Amino acid sequence: MQAKFNPLQVIINPPGIQFGMPGDTIQLYVVVINQGDQSAVIDLYFVFDEVFQNLTGWSSSPRESLALAPQQNSDEVTFEFQIAANALPGTYDYTLVVDSPLHYPQDTPITFPNQIKVLLKEQTAIRVNDPTFSIRPNTNPNKPLIFNPSEPLQVEVIVDNRSYLVDRFRLNCPDLDDDWFTINYPATGFEGPGLVSDVTALELNPGTQGQILLKFHPPGDTLAGSYSPTIRLYSENSPDLVLLDLVYIQIPTNYRLDIELNTILAQVSRSLGKYELSLSNQGNIVRELILRLESRDEEELYTYKFDPTEVRLLPNRSAVANLTVKPRPWWRRPWFGAGLIVNFKVDIKDQQNLPLPNTLSQGTLVWKPRPWWQFILLVLVILGFLGGIGFIIWRILNPDPLRLENFSANNPRITEEEDEIALKWDIHNYQQLQKLVLTAKGSQPIQPITYDFSNGIPETLGKGSANEIPPCQVQEKQELICSNVKTGVKTKGNYTFELQAFYRNGIQLFSPNNQVASQSTQVEIAEKQIAEVVNFQADKPQYTKGQNILLSWTIVRPLLLAQVQIAGSADDGTSYGEPIAYKFNQGKIADPKLQKLCTQQNQQLRCTNIPLPATKAGNFAFEIKAFANNGSQKTSSKKTESKIAILPKPFKIVFFRINGSEQPNLVLNEGASATLSWRVEGENIQVKLLPYGNDVKPVDSIKLPVNQAFPPQIALQVNDVSGKQQAQQRGFAITVMKKAVPTPIPSINPIPRTFPPNNSPFKTPFPLR
Repeated sequence: MQAKFNPLQVIINPPGIQFGMPGDTIQLYVVVINQGDQSAVIDLYFVFDEVFQNLTGWSSSPRESLALAPQQNSDEVTFEFQIAANALPGTYDYTLVVDSPLHYPQDTPITFPNQIKVLLKEQTAIRVNDPTFSIRPNTNPNKPLIFNPSEPLQVEVIVDNRSYLVDRFRLNCPDLDDDWFTINYPATGFEGPGLVSDVTALELNPGTQGQILLKFHPPGDTLAGSYSPTIRLYSENSPDLVLLDLVYIQIPTNYRLDIELNTILAQVSRSLGKYELSLSNQGNIVRELILRLESRDEEELYTYKFDPTEVRLLPNRSAVANLTVKPRPWWRRPWFGAGLIVNFKVDIKDQQNLPLPNTLSQGTLVWKPRPWWQFILLVLVILGFLGGIGFIIWRILNPDPLRLENFSANNPRITEEEDEIALKWDIHNYQQLQKLVLTAKGSQPIQPITYDFSNGIPETLGKGSANEIPPCQVQEKQELICSNVKTGVKTKGNYTFELQAFYRNGIQLFSPNNQVASQSTQVEIAEKQIAEVVNFQADKPQYTKGQNILLSWTIVRPLLLAQVQIAGSADDGTSYGEPIAYKFNQGKIADPKLQKLCTQQNQQLRCTNIPLPATKAGNFAFEIKAFANNGSQKTSSKKTESKIAILPKPFKIVFFRINGSEQPNLVLNEGASATLSWRVEGENIQVKLLPYGNDVKPVDSIKLPVNQAFPPQIALQVNDVSGKQQAQQRGFAITVMKKAVPTPIPSINPIPRTFPPNNSPFKTPFPLR
């Protein structure tokens, strides 16, 4: 049969499958030859699916139109395929269409199916003489191979040896375990008869093509889903050449789940029914199951418990859950007959809402009838019930008596003027209450208070102000809880309060007499606390006038301290001076200069070495007083343990001169005058001029005539009036020279010099020459 002549001849370059990587640009060259006898307009365009559209980014097919005369060749038409950068590896189909509907309608359109193979980025760039391979059937993410669990999934790997050397090729799937796949290489023909030869590679001559069979058989516990294992071809001649491709495989979901309920104990009287629920996941997905029971009867006459209540099963895995069933309620247990039959079925819920078997396991539990002795027990229960009714009637006629409990003060010890005494109590069965009488004994006279309950809770107890809770409130309809009932008592002292409750026990027909319940409690109102001085002392017992007396004290509760006063008194009762006051603020001295001298710890204020000037001499007793800041008129005081002696300043003789000289030995001429001047510093002193013996002023001067009666010794003596300082004395030894009388010149005889006696009080006599 002769082939039909086609007037259009199409040359496509490259003629076969095209290779590229994500982001590459692939070019297709087309030349059309018009072999017919007429001129024609020829259209070139592509037909592709949505997957190919996403691969190239084409929104519509590129088109080219050619006008060719008879026997004319077209220029080379170039089409570019821009592979998306995020394209997944795989083989993608498209079709080139050559059409001339106006001039060759019977011979066109002509279709040329073709493929683009997107390679992995890890693959080596393929050169002209490098080997290549392709997979049949071809796959991509949108056209996977469907795996059938009943038979292996087989693909053909077509290898082209485009080199000039004989080469051996091996295949491998590096992403998969060995139990996932099997590789079969074609026999070479050199295997001996009856011998099993393991062919481990495909040997190809230059420019030839071969086939390797690859079978996928995933293990039984493989999860359903999409898989894309990598296939790598190894060239023995080019070991560094990386030839890769992907196979897209879809494993369909298998929901098979086997459920079986096994009975262990199904007839019970007092124990629980026991069952075992066996679960076997024969599918290829993970099952997360919640186990429940559902009644097959009109009523659910049981409770149950699964252990565990939730089961997670991997493919090809099994689990057992223990089920216990307890019949209920207890009064439905039959007294006679064959027993109560309870029917139920297993109700399983998949947390992922995956399909479950249409038929689930069913079970039956038989609740045996009661033993004969329980009938007797029932009779006793009925009798007890009747007795209970009688007891209730008796209780209605004789209700519980009123009980007064928990009568006490909100605080058994309060501080005067800060708060008043508030009481609280509880009364059970308060509806029987007629009145309450509150009496008190103590420092402040208090009239008895009566609360009348004949018309319900009195307003003074049942109603509070707009912003306050009422003192008494009813709880559980029978209990009256009263708290914070004010009494108005604020005066210091000890008080005893007594509360009497008058009530009737039962109805008047049976208990006409009033009953009384009473309780008492004691409350103390203490004085206001104040700051208290616990220690007061000076650092030493004796000072000199002009020094600072360093005082230290300890005061407890310093936050209540307003000020501290320090005063002193002498032996004769005279005061040391105006009291010195130190003001305090929150336990600290207000004067910032003295704050560093005080520390506060554990509610104690310790002030150390507070200076007090010593302005008077004598023996003084000092006292400290602490004044409170909370309005209390009470003060805390403490004196030093012993009196403090303040000595006067040491006195001294500044100078004592005769005629301006302080030399201890002086010679005065008779008839002349001697001017005595002195200056003494000190307090409480007595100054005398010896040998005259009279008192003189501490600072003074006198003028004496010098004659034969002039004393040979003159001294200034200073004594301490209090006797606490040693006396001081300073003096002169004086020699009086007589006036010269003109006489005849006598013979010169030496006159012996006279000296003062050795018992002179002066340290230095006249100097010896």
